[in-house]
Amino acid sequence: MSKPILSIDDLKLTFKIYGNQVDVLHGISLHIAHGEKVALVGESGSGKSVTARIILGLLQELTAARISGSLQFEGVDLEKLSRRDRRALRGTRMSMIFQDPTSSLNPVYPINTQFYDVLRRGNAKISVKDARMRALSLLEDVSIPEPERVLDSYSFQMSGGMNQRVMIAMALANEPSLLIADEPGTALDVTVQAQTLHLMRDLVERRGTSVLFISHNLGVVREFADRVYVIYRGRIVEQAPTRELFHNPGHAYTKALMAAVPRITGGGIPDLPADNKHFEDPMVDRFREDVQ
Repeated sequence: MSKPILSIDDLKLTFKIYGNQVDVLHGISLHIAHGEKVALVGESGSGKSVTARIILGLLQELTAARISGSLQFEGVDLEKLSRRDRRALRGTRMSMIFQDPTSSLNPVYPINTQFYDVLRRGNAKISVKDARMRALSLLEDVSIPEPERVLDSYSFQMSGGMNQRVMIAMALANEPSLLIADEPGTALDVTVQAQTLHLMRDLVERRGTSVLFISHNLGVVREFADRVYVIYRGRIVEQAPTRELFHNPGHAYTKALMAAVPRITGGGIPDLPADNKHFEDPMVDRFREDVQ
């Protein structure tokens, strides 16, 4: 069996703020195989996004952050890399899609200029002409009509769905082996979100790209991921293949998340499982109050 493309073991994160210590991650472990789509699921504040930023090496640059644990990427210990080498991985071997495409793109520059900057991270000698041709091909891959017009446009001249497709194309431009998708499509309406996620799934499967998919929505995860980790208050409380998790969830928090997925038809929102009485938590209490 080949080594995983990403392996995290006993990852801990603490912030020191004004003399106080705030523990955020409490020893989480996960792995992603080559070509696998893995979801990290939990409510806001559970530790999903900070985990992604540690993988990218962004939080390590904060003096207030204290990070320990092992992070292996493509067989390399990330914590032993220099800051320069760690930065060189971003946008090349690993890339990220953020949840709000409109704020992720710079409104001052046309899409073509931003594409050129992205492609130069993978090939510093690429010409403007070659970069434009490559960008046109990438925009066609994400099913954007009139790619020439889009390249010469600014982000504020396009819809949120169009901007998200541009972001996906940019994230895959340098053929990364790992794509981190942080709540992609959350800022979009549900129809456009579904179209965008299906498109992204098809693209990464064709390329054999591994994905860490961050979300609070198990309904979305069910359609995208091969395997799921459930995170609660900085701890992994359950992990399983997607079909197995949905068929037989083991942890009460996972069951509460599933019960929170909106139903369009049927007999309303189901009752929480009886064993939730052993899971005392404000999130579950709030959920009970909302559905009663």
